[in-house]
Amino acid sequence: MNHVRDFSGYGAHPPDIRWPNGAGLAVNFILNVEEGSEYSIADGDGRSESALCEVRASRVPLGQRDLAAESMYEYGTRVGFWRLFRLFRSRDLPLTVFASALALERSPEIAAAIAETDWDICAHGYRWIESYHLDHETEADHIARAHDSIVNTVGRAPRGWYCRYSASTATRDLLVAHGGYTYDSDSYSDDLPYWTQVAGKPHLVVPYSMVTNDAKFLSGDVFSARDYADFMIDSFDVLLEEAKEIPRMMSIGLHSRIMGHPGRIAGLIRFMDHIANKTNVWVCGRDEIVDFWYKNVPSERVK
Repeated sequence: MNHVRDFSGYGAHPPDIRWPNGAGLAVNFILNVEEGSEYSIADGDGRSESALCEVRASRVPLGQRDLAAESMYEYGTRVGFWRLFRLFRSRDLPLTVFASALALERSPEIAAAIAETDWDICAHGYRWIESYHLDHETEADHIARAHDSIVNTVGRAPRGWYCRYSASTATRDLLVAHGGYTYDSDSYSDDLPYWTQVAGKPHLVVPYSMVTNDAKFLSGDVFSARDYADFMIDSFDVLLEEAKEIPRMMSIGLHSRIMGHPGRIAGLIRFMDHIANKTNVWVCGRDEIVDFWYKNVPSERVK
């Protein structure tokens, strides 16, 4: 993996391209399916998961099961996923699934529902744990197991990879060595995809966002559905204005256990209503972005 930091990116010279149908802004909704693959006493982790749930720190002594936190995760699979599933299906909107493979193994009904759609899949680890805590051999095993597991549960292969929060220094080398992934989203550094060099080969990075992400509800940055909608609409409107002259991409991160609650999904619905009839916008899956970039932005632009 190239560890030299790039502070320049495209700078003043972004690619001179338009998205399909001449659009300037690509909008990609992403649903993270993680519930059931998080840290768990039952899985031998020595602790329960406490991140991205309704309380910021477990109140249960370390080493004991936090049944409250477990149930908050279970809300995502029991209720939240299905609320979001119905919303996206009713609006016939494309969706990318960032799937932790073990989560799909443990929720076969969700895996079957995804299999019936044309939603694209990006592997989000075999489990929802940090890759940078794994040795290289274990990380390589997780990369391979995630790929094979998702093929088994959903019936199609994940083309992308996204770690929990951050890649390790070995992740990209291991992805390229595996050979089954065409991109990763382990970057937050740009509003456009970009090529990088890994093991002497061009490798595509499609940046994700922690900013236009429903995790803001749990960090305290936004509280109400109205706050969320206002922030998302403002973000979209600025990008759309910029997209009159330069291409832009907006990644919208969602979680079943977060956005799947009724008081929050109302903000997502308001945002969807806002963008529904806008021109110069391409609402798409992440695989579509990847296919477009491979075809229209040559890898010779690798730095």
